[in-house]
Amino acid sequence: MVEYKVQVTTGEVLFSGSSDYIYVTLIGTEGESERTNLDNYGLDFMTGMTGTYTVTNPSSLGRLLLVKLEKEQYLFLPENEWFCSKVVVTTPEGDVILFPCYRWLSRGEIVELRGGKAELKLKCLVNSTEQWKDLEMMKTVFWKNRTPISGKRPDPLNWISTIRVILKISVKSNSYKNKGFIFLNPFLLEYVSEHWKEDDFFGSQFLNGTNPNVIQRCTTLPPNFPVTDKMVQPFLKDGSSLATEMKEGNIFLCDYKRLEGVPTRVVNGKPLPLTAALCLFYKNPEDKLLPIAIQLEQQPSQQNPIFLPSDSEHDWLLAKIFVRNADFSEFQISYHLLGTHLLAEAFTMATFRSLPIMHPLHKLLIPHFRYTLQINLLARKRLISPDGPLANGAMGLKGLKELLKRAQSEITYSSLCLPENIVARGLESIPNFYYREDGLKLWNIINSFVKGMVEHFYSSDSEVSRDSELQDWIHEIFIHGFLGNGKSGIPKRFDKVEEVVKFITMIIFTVSAQHCALNMGQFDYGGWVPNNPLLLRKAPPTTKGSSSMNTILEVLPNISTTVNNMASTWLLSKRYSDTIPLGTYPDQHFDEAVPMQMIKQFQAELSYLSRSIIKRNAILTLPYNYLNPAEMENSVSI
Repeated sequence: MVEYKVQVTTGEVLFSGSSDYIYVTLIGTEGESERTNLDNYGLDFMTGMTGTYTVTNPSSLGRLLLVKLEKEQYLFLPENEWFCSKVVVTTPEGDVILFPCYRWLSRGEIVELRGGKAELKLKCLVNSTEQWKDLEMMKTVFWKNRTPISGKRPDPLNWISTIRVILKISVKSNSYKNKGFIFLNPFLLEYVSEHWKEDDFFGSQFLNGTNPNVIQRCTTLPPNFPVTDKMVQPFLKDGSSLATEMKEGNIFLCDYKRLEGVPTRVVNGKPLPLTAALCLFYKNPEDKLLPIAIQLEQQPSQQNPIFLPSDSEHDWLLAKIFVRNADFSEFQISYHLLGTHLLAEAFTMATFRSLPIMHPLHKLLIPHFRYTLQINLLARKRLISPDGPLANGAMGLKGLKELLKRAQSEITYSSLCLPENIVARGLESIPNFYYREDGLKLWNIINSFVKGMVEHFYSSDSEVSRDSELQDWIHEIFIHGFLGNGKSGIPKRFDKVEEVVKFITMIIFTVSAQHCALNMGQFDYGGWVPNNPLLLRKAPPTTKGSSSMNTILEVLPNISTTVNNMASTWLLSKRYSDTIPLGTYPDQHFDEAVPMQMIKQFQAELSYLSRSIIKRNAILTLPYNYLNPAEMENSVSI
């Protein structure tokens, strides 16, 4: 008889343990063991526990391929699901083999775990169909929204009703003027409430606020934005002109043309306003980015004036509020929902459906998809449902879907790759752009890590071309994530190692850094609702000189909408207790020396960047911390 030592680890998540019977069967190239009940003296399979058991067999099973786990009822106790983290088997020959699990098991369920080192099918020495047969099953399961979520996470959106009540009580007793409802009193929110009317703060948000994605250098004015020298010369340096400043790279533009014609909700018989605004900025000699001209609709006319800083205080403030509302709509739908959440979902689905769990890219990517499917399902249920806050913004569900459709048709590969994105928008040298500074450093760190991992497993371009699972994976992403849009630049297949490196870098950056940059500042900048209004109640002004503070208060959202806006952004910006920072891998998928060392190097570089960001922020009036790796989730999980 030969003995196999089997170590079984139960997860550390609350209620991971189980009192039921757990059975194991070992399957190898030379046969399989008897179905063995794992039972030691005392309690087994308690939360966080690792138990060691012995499985015997008359002879060696050869190369160990699978571990089969089964769960059956113990006595008459009610069902309590079991969360198994991993199984480690030591063979009679002395090999120690890791079988990652990280999933829940119910009674009567059979789970077959694939183990061993990360490997490509084309390099597999023993090409057993048992090792690869689950992919067809996964292709079916993962179109039915059945997701083996690692951990019974509480619904992070289930406090929204409670927060609404608390905020409503506070808002009712205060106004936008006295800002008394800022009961949480975080520094950034208070700063925003005090400075939101100021032009230099307004401009800074388009670089370091929640949406640094729209602004671009302006070398030629759009023909539908007839700004003249006479209009803006008072706001430029003495003796300069618009043409000169554009030539020197000091003029920038936010153009919300994608919003033109998007249908909006009808309230009290009238459609809510949503302006396809244009906003021109000037980087002055003090390196402040200042708005110098705003046109609230795309087509110029006498009823669509160009607003200037020299207009009345209320006219200019009202124009800026409409720009912020346009920016909020683009940000939430085109960049946050589509550009991070829905893309992350496409990457996740393709990985589960096309890459077997022993594939090195599955092991590399799976920690970056933690909770992604769960949070997206919850978002569909609570945020973009007919009763959700986004569906009750300016657009409603119909407008939301239309904007998603437009944004999806225009998304490009280069726009998802930060170095190319920055160059394409002409933002390489604009000062005080911390999203760019931190983002490019983070991109390079991720790229270096991914390059090392990918080159470790793919020794040549030929291996990339011949990896059928890799090709299926990228094809799924191209077809289902980007709807087969060849103009997007998304690859249909891979033929070179460097192509794989770039694409994996983009994925990890998108689901960690980009999502964090867009998500985590929502309450900082949107908690003071006049700065980031979900909707506006009255149409934009068509003439100058008729606005007052009463006009602005009539345009801004009512108490109910304000409360919904605040509650949603507070919950979405909240840092949860089960956060796993970028580069942290508590679930062990790799156990080989080289990948483990690369992970340590990755973590060291992230830690260095985190320290440098903290040092930089210490001297800033308004710190930028949204790309601090220590504060950043590994995945889209909120």
